[in-house]
Amino acid sequence: MKPKQAARLGLGILLAVFFLWLIARQIDPAALVQAFAGTRGGWVALALAMFCVGYACRIARWRAMLARDNPALRWSNCAGPLLASFAANNVLPFRAGDVLRAFAFNARLGTSAGTVLATLFVERLLDLLMVLVMLGAALAAFGLEASRFAGLGSAALITVALAILVLLLFPQLFAPLARLAGKLAGRVSPTLGEKLSTEIERGLATLGHLAAGSTMARLVGWSLAAWIAEGTVFWMAALALPELTTAAAGWLALPVGTLATLIPSTPGYVGTFDYFTVRAMTALGNGQAAATAYAFLVHALLWLPPTVVGGLYFLASRTRLPREKLS
Repeated sequence: MKPKQAARLGLGILLAVFFLWLIARQIDPAALVQAFAGTRGGWVALALAMFCVGYACRIARWRAMLARDNPALRWSNCAGPLLASFAANNVLPFRAGDVLRAFAFNARLGTSAGTVLATLFVERLLDLLMVLVMLGAALAAFGLEASRFAGLGSAALITVALAILVLLLFPQLFAPLARLAGKLAGRVSPTLGEKLSTEIERGLATLGHLAAGSTMARLVGWSLAAWIAEGTVFWMAALALPELTTAAAGWLALPVGTLATLIPSTPGYVGTFDYFTVRAMTALGNGQAAATAYAFLVHALLWLPPTVVGGLYFLASRTRLPREKLS
């Protein structure tokens, strides 16, 4: 492990411990146990069902992105690699799952690393856009200020959302910068530069295709469906805990907790996600112990299924990350 990577991992662990300490110092363990005691299994089962719906939409979105390279690609072909990448991100540092998805499954998907990297870029932008939209909607519905959770005012959030739209709809704006990176790599190693430039061109072609009106509209539709399903998971998880007085706060916890994952942390976002989810729940009148129990429950619902299913797929498929990533 390189010193810079070790420093990043160390910072993430320290921040995770810090946020867990902030949570622990404010709750009574007995009250936390009591908050879990009456958990309604039916609502947990429904939350898991909605979680599956959300991931089905994510898989359909990724398939739509890859269809240009391989029109015959099926939903089932994309499900395993996507879940395996999420599982890896949940247990390994440095976004290892993204590397896995970009380089380990290309033969099965009938696509290239450059194309997959482009889809990951669009996927992240679409997700961030949806989270910002849901944050704005929740803040408006509950009459709260954006700066209370995001550290930014409403105008700044709107500006960020507009910037994301520009990147999604006009990817050619940063094409010169991407091509420059390939040329600079070629000065260091002509072979690497040639391979990197080829992948960059493939990626730019994919971005241009995805930016087309009908294609982008479909991707936004799948993204919205996925995040509404995930919001329903948060809401149903809140309904599962009788100690919570305002279950609707789950719709605020979703964007606040998700944005908190941008803070350096451990794989699985231990501590950061939980602390800010608790803050969102208590902001709308829920008790500290009940809000903490909720944060742990919803975190388990989001972490466990893709980690188990994706991990099993990874092991069953005997997947290995190629040593030569730009082959």
